Amino acid sequence: MANCRSSYSDPTAQNPSNFASSGCAGVCMMSSKWRDEQHPSFINFISSFLSANSFRLNFVLVAPDFIFNCGGMSISFVLLTNWDCHNTAVVFSRIKKLKEQFAHFYVVLALPTREQNDSFVHSYFKYGMELGRPTFVPVQDREMGFEKIVKIAHSRGVCKRQDAISKLKAERRRAVQTMDVFLRVVTSIPLIDNHDANALNQAIGSIEAIAKASKTYILENTDLSAEKAEMIVRFFRDPKLYLSPKIN
Repeated sequence: MANCRSSYSDPTAQNPSNFASSGCAGVCMMSSKWRDEQHPSFINFISSFLSANSFRLNFVLVAPDFIFNCGGMSISFVLLTNWDCHNTAVVFSRIKKLKEQFAHFYVVLALPTREQNDSFVHSYFKYGMELGRPTFVPVQDREMGFEKIVKIAHSRGVCKRQDAISKLKAERRRAVQTMDVFLRVVTSIPLIDNHDANALNQAIGSIEAIAKASKTYILENTDLSAEKAEMIVRFFRDPKLYLSPKIN
């Protein structure tokens, strides 16, 4: 379909400002080989649909038909727009290879007729496909198929971002809890208050590092008085101090 190429061009080259905003939902990489096999009107539909949903489109040489990068996750797709009942072996051979190469892989296929649907179901079992490896998504037409692809990619990206945010919040909670423990331990040293504990944390670091620090090092790196520095050194070296309760 070489005659199709002149009918459209890379929309990212035509309208770079459309995708420069921070609101970009992700990047869609379309196989240039797959593109050249499609009707130009369908490629224009894809370009418009991606732009409307804040996705950036690139044409590249990739093994799947599409790779979406959303929220730090890559999701790969094969989009079969014309199911050939007499050429199923080639299709499933390709799918089996791709499922081993891509962790997040979906096959979307347009099956508008009963004959095509029956052919797909028969072929699915004939070629020994595993349920969910990959996930097959039958649709009525190619436009619906691409819309499904974008919805899947977007939802996987959102889940990935939410998971990352949850992990970040958990790390922050652990950091707060760790700092709370640090303050309670360090302020249990006679004469040392919260200001002193924070100064020691910023300048020296962990409780272990503070325990190993000399009086001179503490005085050179913090605003603590000589009396407090001496008390810290004694506290970690004199069992009579660190084993006795602090009296406020």
